[in-house]
Amino acid sequence: MILFLLNTSAAGGKLEQALEKLVDFGMDAGKDILIAILIYVIGRFIIKQISALVARILEKRKIETSVQTFLKSLIKILLNMILAFAIIGKLGVETTSFAALLASAGVAVGMALSGNLSNFAGGLIILVFKPFKVGDYIDGPGVSGTIKEIQIFHTILSTLDNRMIYVPNGSLSGNAVTNYSKQDKRRVEWVFGVEYGEDVKKVRAVLQRIINADSRILDTPAPLIVLGSLSASSIDITVRVWVKSVDYWNVLYDINEIVYTTFNEEGIGFPFPQLTLHQAKD
Repeated sequence: MILFLLNTSAAGGKLEQALEKLVDFGMDAGKDILIAILIYVIGRFIIKQISALVARILEKRKIETSVQTFLKSLIKILLNMILAFAIIGKLGVETTSFAALLASAGVAVGMALSGNLSNFAGGLIILVFKPFKVGDYIDGPGVSGTIKEIQIFHTILSTLDNRMIYVPNGSLSGNAVTNYSKQDKRRVEWVFGVEYGEDVKKVRAVLQRIINADSRILDTPAPLIVLGSLSASSIDITVRVWVKSVDYWNVLYDINEIVYTTFNEEGIGFPFPQLTLHQAKD
């Protein structure tokens, strides 16, 4: 009986020790978790402050918007990675082992995401060589729009109907891109067809008067009005003028409407498709 009581007492003592160790572990773990949460909250606050400070510095130094968006995105990713390492270290995970594991995983992920690496390199190429910048209107591989942001992996375009397109930087840096905003002047060209029999000199004079009346059309280079071709159903008059790039579309459409109205007022006829029928001989 006495032996049984002694065994029971020893078992109770071991259980009590185990419970004490469990409670101590729970308190330590809970404390680490609370500190990790605190690190996350403070870290996120600090990241926001640093990001805002970097944005103000970049804005104050008048760095291009495209470079600003790229640098802000890169800094934010780096700061969040540092925060993640700090939290993982506080939770008791060996950061050196984790870093080695992350490096090994990074090789595999890098091979799987080689396209994103090329997009990152493409973003650097775009920022260094500047084929376009924020605010430019471009034609890219299968897309057209105004550049809104140049991020680490993607460039964001806004289309004319206000859709946002995310284009991989690798695609833009490795393919032909037409930048309509790079030059400050652009040439506008029209081909106006008139009926055979019209006085070409009169047509040219009317077109010259229309061009001279539009202050948006530049004097240098000088406008060109020539008889471009003799088509099957019309005499085609080619008109070429130079304008500021920002005025291109308005001048193109406005002159179309003015020419149509003026030709009607001047009695200059627009052609219709001509079809000649030959009667077969018996």
